[in-house]
Amino acid sequence: MEDLIDIKKLNLYYGSFHALKDVSLAIPEKAITAFIGPSGCGKSTLLRTLNRMNDMIGGTRIEGQIRIDGKDIYSSEVEVEALRRRVGMVFQQPNPFPKSIYDNVAYGPRLHGTSSKKELDEIVEASLRSSALWDEVKDKLKTSALGLSGGQQQRLCIARAIAVNPDILLMDEATSALDPISTLKIEELAQELKDKYTIVMVTHNMHQAARVSYQTAFFLNGEVVECTQTEELFSNPTDQRTEDYISGRFG
Repeated sequence: MEDLIDIKKLNLYYGSFHALKDVSLAIPEKAITAFIGPSGCGKSTLLRTLNRMNDMIGGTRIEGQIRIDGKDIYSSEVEVEALRRRVGMVFQQPNPFPKSIYDNVAYGPRLHGTSSKKELDEIVEASLRSSALWDEVKDKLKTSALGLSGGQQQRLCIARAIAVNPDILLMDEATSALDPISTLKIEELAQELKDKYTIVMVTHNMHQAARVSYQTAFFLNGEVVECTQTEELFSNPTDQRTEDYISGRFG
């Protein structure tokens, strides 16, 4: 399996706070990588470095390298908008725009210059089908996205993210605000989407990581303690701290 993302000796500071410490990690293409660990350990911070969301936080300083397809995404030549088109993101709370279902999905393609109604119709349908939502909303595309259930809103946010055809999909605790049935739907959806996208997910739910991911990284105090294939990490961790966390002794 080829690696798409290569993180080398990454350090991130918020002012004087050292949030990520010497993180090195390879993320394989077209597979699901899960980040696990207690709250405040750096999982979401690292996830947000992959599409430079941390740029928006004042006082952030980064050292080290993140390469996607061999290109350093923090190089001065990288256009952040183009990077974010390539690296889509789904957040913890579903956050549809206060627009119609159709306009939510069409938003990104329109922003990037698609204006043909036929083309937009095709993108909207394909994205909603890919996010397992089409059959539920095809007759109400002009109604407000805010009228959907939480689980449907989160699948709509996934449809919106993939409408611009990214290579990578970041999921930051994307099921933590959802009920068990909606969570299962998102997990099944992630399993289908991994054939087309490289997925990196932050989760508090170790069972979820064990169910859906190919590779898992365990974070503690801003460091990656261990990263290996998921089955190996859960059945045979090499670090005592990993063993303590997954067996419930702390966290």
